Amino acid sequence: MPLHDDELAIDEDDVRRLVAEQFPQWRDEQVLRLAAPGTVNAIFRIGDDLAARFPLQAVDAAEAEATLVREQEAMAELAAHCPVPTPTGVAIGRPGRGYPMPWSVQTWVHGETATPDATGHSVALATDLACLIRALRAADTRGRTFSGRGRGGSLRAADEWMDLCFRESEGLLPVPELRALWVSLRDLPDAGPAVMTHGDLIPANLLLDGERLVGVLDGGGFGPADPALDLVAAWHLLDADARDVLRGNLVVDDVEWRRGAAWALQQSMGLVWYYRESLPSMSALGRSTLARLLDAAELAADATG
Repeated sequence: MPLHDDELAIDEDDVRRLVAEQFPQWRDEQVLRLAAPGTVNAIFRIGDDLAARFPLQAVDAAEAEATLVREQEAMAELAAHCPVPTPTGVAIGRPGRGYPMPWSVQTWVHGETATPDATGHSVALATDLACLIRALRAADTRGRTFSGRGRGGSLRAADEWMDLCFRESEGLLPVPELRALWVSLRDLPDAGPAVMTHGDLIPANLLLDGERLVGVLDGGGFGPADPALDLVAAWHLLDADARDVLRGNLVVDDVEWRRGAAWALQQSMGLVWYYRESLPSMSALGRSTLARLLDAAELAADATG
């Protein structure tokens, strides 16, 4: 089932043809579409060492290519600071027969995709996530500030989106309680100057070996943002005791911790209703994260004043 109403169609035959025409050095490599779909890109494995990403929605091709160039630059910067392996850009493909957009090729990183509940109590994973976030924050922003796009700036800028999510979630979620939580978090002061962040530390972008972090995916958004943004990982992956371990390792104050919860709330509210039919696993992630947020004693105290 398509994830988006305007989703582009692409299959393994299309990818084999595009690879053979544009990158003949890989024409004999096996091409396999990943069973777990991405929400922004269709992802195909090329041989043992490469992956190709094809945008699922059409935009201006020139703008899309410029975006791919920026993403590969960000991926290289992330790789220089990330304590575990992360993909790096290898090539950018052109639109071709059967597919109208530019596309990208990057290195493949091995590991098992994290899930929202399998390692919820893991002290090892909490420690590794703290190490990851600390390493990314230590990267030099080089004077850059938040771009103004997406999560990572003003919480209030998400009000219109949250109102839509609350309306769409009636009958699916405890909307009054979630509205009250958003109201209690949206006016928090800044957590400090922007730091370098991954920007989307959901389970699908984290690779594990057992309970240990061994890879980080989707690094094209690496850039300066709210210091609290990468704390969404705490709410997506960890239960209360493990969250305390992560928070203690990072020495996070109350404002920053609650802003991290606010970003997790903003992200998760869109997952449940938007992907309810098209991608149930992503909808389930939203539900599990929202449940953790509603159950958190420190946030309940904040919501009630």
